[in-house]
Amino acid sequence: MTGDWQRIILHADMDAFFAAVEQLDRPELRGRPVVIGSRSPRSVVSTCSYEARVFGVRSAMPMTRALTLCPHADVVEPRMKRYAEVSSVIMEVFDRFSPLVEPLSIDEAFIDMSGATRIFGPPRQMAGSLRQAVKEATGGLTVSVGVASTKFVAKVASDMNKPDGVTVVAPDEVTGFLWPLPVSRIWGVGPKAQAQLESLGMRRIGDVAVRPRTELAQRFGVHGEQIWLLANGIDEREVEAEYEAKSVGREFTLEEDVRGRPAIIPHLLRSADAIARSLRRSNMTAGAVRVKLKTADFRLLTRQGGLPRPTSSAPELMAVALSLLDRFDLSCAFRLVGMTAFALAPLPPQEDLFLPAEVRRQRKLDGAVDRVLEKFGDGALWRGCDLPRGNGDDK
Repeated sequence: MTGDWQRIILHADMDAFFAAVEQLDRPELRGRPVVIGSRSPRSVVSTCSYEARVFGVRSAMPMTRALTLCPHADVVEPRMKRYAEVSSVIMEVFDRFSPLVEPLSIDEAFIDMSGATRIFGPPRQMAGSLRQAVKEATGGLTVSVGVASTKFVAKVASDMNKPDGVTVVAPDEVTGFLWPLPVSRIWGVGPKAQAQLESLGMRRIGDVAVRPRTELAQRFGVHGEQIWLLANGIDEREVEAEYEAKSVGREFTLEEDVRGRPAIIPHLLRSADAIARSLRRSNMTAGAVRVKLKTADFRLLTRQGGLPRPTSSAPELMAVALSLLDRFDLSCAFRLVGMTAFALAPLPPQEDLFLPAEVRRQRKLDGAVDRVLEKFGDGALWRGCDLPRGNGDDK
């Protein structure tokens, strides 16, 4: 079975991770529909247990819709610190199986097991051992595993037998596995690309695979060629053990819709402050900014632009964000405001002596603020625009 495997790549994906952790910590929630999020009418579902999915509840669904479908669900506020603790345990398990582990998020990772059959046995046995090790280390959490010779096929496979399942796709089974699946399963094919492909008669991955490669390239450019390669199971990307964050973002789903530039700016400023602190904690800088707005009818709008110099300072991030606001139509109502910093790079080891004086002053101020927040907590300092507005009695 293993003779034709040039590479053995596992994609391990925890099952309903946030909800599963809550059920692990709180036995009274086991077997019940659990929805992670807030009961706020503007909240969305972060994730949900499989008991809730029976009723049609899904991640990213508005909470009001989720509770309409499953009114008896237990709504649990997310505990990100706890999830991060459990994630660390899981990643340590993965590291015991291979030095080549590439986390994709807090609850999933690629693991390159090439050449490890003498230690862990054939691919299906590897996956079974990994699942058992995760369950023992976490006290009962389950993980679904896809096994293939490429990252793309392994990731698709891990979703096929959830929860607590294993799907192995041998090298000579790739087309038989992929081709019956809908084109939406291809990485990079969102709703717009799916509609375009289907309008051309390509509803299944196999429909894409048998079309001439040049046709896809002519219609969709480089993206089309990548779609054709993946449809044919061709994916040469390696598992990158030295995983680095590609971006840092913060967004806010608002209790009430906002309209106009003055109402949006305070939320962007909160995002900029959080992003800047995260960058400084990681000794990173950002070279570009993206502003994200979601309208009241759930249309997602984004604009992005480069920074004059790499930075980890909120005012410099904010300056670009403000210029990007000019490129939006701000007359409609928005339910979400957010910002992402990307094009990340390590902070230079030595201060640039030629930085403008105001930039050096801002960096000193940032350092002072970070020290205060580290010592006294996130609520120790507030911007004036974040203070509550009252009748004069608020202090």
